[in-house]
Formats: sequence, structure tokens, C-alpha cells
Amino acid sequence: MKKAIFLLFIVFVFSCKNETAKHVVKPVDGIQLELKYAKGFSVTDYSTYKVLNIENPWPNAEKSYRYVLINKENAAKTTFMKDAFDGIIINPIKKIVVTSTTHIPALELLNAEKTLVGFPGTDFISSEKIRTQIGQGKIRELGKNESINTEVLLTLNPNVVIGFGIDGNNKTFETIKKSGIPVIYNGDWVENSPLAKAEWIKFFGELYNKEKEADSIFNTIEKNYLEAKKLAQTVKNKPTVLSGAMHSDIWYLPNGTSTEAQLFKDANLNYLWSDTKGSGSLKLNFESVFTTAKDADIWINPSNYTSLKALENSSSHNAMFSAFKNKKVFTIANTTGKTGGVLYYELGFARPDLVLKDIIKICHPELLKDYKPFFFKPLK
Repeated sequence: MKKAIFLLFIVFVFSCKNETAKHVVKPVDGIQLELKYAKGFSVTDYSTYKVLNIENPWPNAEKSYRYVLINKENAAKTTFMKDAFDGIIINPIKKIVVTSTTHIPALELLNAEKTLVGFPGTDFISSEKIRTQIGQGKIRELGKNESINTEVLLTLNPNVVIGFGIDGNNKTFETIKKSGIPVIYNGDWVENSPLAKAEWIKFFGELYNKEKEADSIFNTIEKNYLEAKKLAQTVKNKPTVLSGAMHSDIWYLPNGTSTEAQLFKDANLNYLWSDTKGSGSLKLNFESVFTTAKDADIWINPSNYTSLKALENSSSHNAMFSAFKNKKVFTIANTTGKTGGVLYYELGFARPDLVLKDIIKICHPELLKDYKPFFFKPLK
């Protein structure tokens, strides 16, 4: 159900006979965008403009960010209170720079991929459409996310930069903002459920005035996800699952409150660390992991290893797990784009319905008989 929200005073500027008059309007009610799962952003519609709030762009963020979304015509006759917002964005967006591959699918799903003009680390992009644009020179390489080539970016003059940050200390973004180009921090990766991350397509829908399209796309993804989840619950057998891998004597694996663990739960699996809590990955020693998971039925996503041999070469202990011996190890690392970008890291957030179906197909092969896994492949 939509609900009203209160806004600060707005100052409207009107021109009449070469004289400018400012009129302070009383506070008005706005209609808030309905979000089912996402907690990291909100949008309030005040008819002639909208206010976008970014609540949690990175873990433990100490401030939120506020932006005005307004069309060109209304922007010409409206002035907002100084320092009340972190940016004024003219929409629909004509030129955009995004900084994470997780932002790419939303542009494609909304048929807005041609507005992308720059990206840091183009080799990581897997999308065939976007790769074609890169090959045609329509999307410029901007270096690295931590040190974006601002000289090139400023020549592109995008309407907005969609930033990705882990702590808000990216000095390059500050330089971009000072040049007059708004930077919006996208916090989809901080959300704590697969569907919450996917719902961020509505964030991009607002930027492009494609709210109905974004809502329809998300509803389809949600429907597919919930139907797959319901199907998985009909199976009584719950295979035990190991995940992650060891690097420098530390085994990294999802904690029980992570989105990965949520996917295991929704696929009706027995994830062996489902009762753990916290932020970030669990960090365990080999002995602890082996004691718990030596007889696990399935090993899902063993980091970036692309073959059983590579996994064994990294540590001979890996070959001691039953899942390894039975060749029940499945990876996302072998599903890549033309330049080596792992497709899961681009499309996985946007399409959790496909991720869930992949896991169900792997762990409950008697279900989804005609389905072919999209991201996951068995290690060979």
C-alpha cells in the first residue's frame, strides 16, 4: 500500500516581465514508491519531481543521501533549498556511467543500455550487447573503480555516475561531484536477500522514467523465484552443502544470514553453517571446515577454481572431501563473457530466479527436468 511522506519547504522560481519572484510553498504530501524487499533506497513522488533516498550504500554507513529527480522543464522553474540534497538529476537519463557489473543488467532489462558511455574495467563486462558497444567505441574505458580516469569521464559529461563503494572514501567520486556531475551510491550489494537485491531495478526505473517497466520486470522475477522455492519445498531429502574454499590457510564461506545461505535455504538444502550470523564471510581454518563438511553431499562455488585439478593443486586436502571424490563440485567460474568476466557477478544479483533454479537443478535433479543450469557448471 502506498503511503504519504512529509517533505521540507521547496522554493519555486517564477519569471514574470523580466522580474524573478520566489514563492515559498507550504509542505506537501508525496507518494512513496512501494518496495517489497529492498531496504537501501526509497523514492517519494511529489508530482513535479521525486526525491530519492539512499539509506545504506555500504555496511554501517553513517549518513544517507538525498537526490532530486526532475525533468528538464520543471527543473528550469524550480529551485530547491541549498544543501538540502546531494544532487539534482535531470531525468530521463541520456548518458550514464556505472561502476559495477551488477548495474549492467538493469540497463539491458530496461532497454537503456545505449545510454551507457563509460565504465571502469570494461573487460569484466560479459553482456554481448554491451561488448558490441565497447567494440564500436561507444563506451569508454575509465580505469579502475578506486581511481577512475576523471579526465576522460568529464569529457563524456554523463548526467549521473552510479557509484559503488565499500566505505565512502573514494576521493575520485568527490572530484566528480565537485565538477557538477551527480554521483549516486548504489547499495544493492548490501541488501540481505536475493529478491531485495533484484528489486533495485526499480531504482534504475526511476532514473529513466520507466517505473512501470521496472515493476513488471521485477514482478516476473519474483514470481519465478517464489514458484521455484515452492517446488523445492516438496522434496523431503535435503542434501548437505559445503561452500567456499581456502586461501592463505583461511577458508572463506557464506555466513548463515547471507544471501547465498538464503538461496540454499530456499532450494531446500541443509547448509552446514546455516545457524551462523554476522556480516561478511565466515573465516575458518581447514580443520574446522573438514570436521563439519567432510561428508557433505555437494560443494557449491569453490571460489575461482576452474577445475578439480586446480582445486586439488591449491591444497591436496581438498581431495579428501566426499563431494570432491564423487565429483559433486559446482562452480560459477567457468561461465564467462568473451573477455573473461564471470557472468554470475554481473547478472546474478538481477536474476536470483535463475540462480535458485540452478541450485535446485544441481541438488534436486528430479525437479525442473527440462531446465539447463545458467550459471553453475560441474568442475571437471
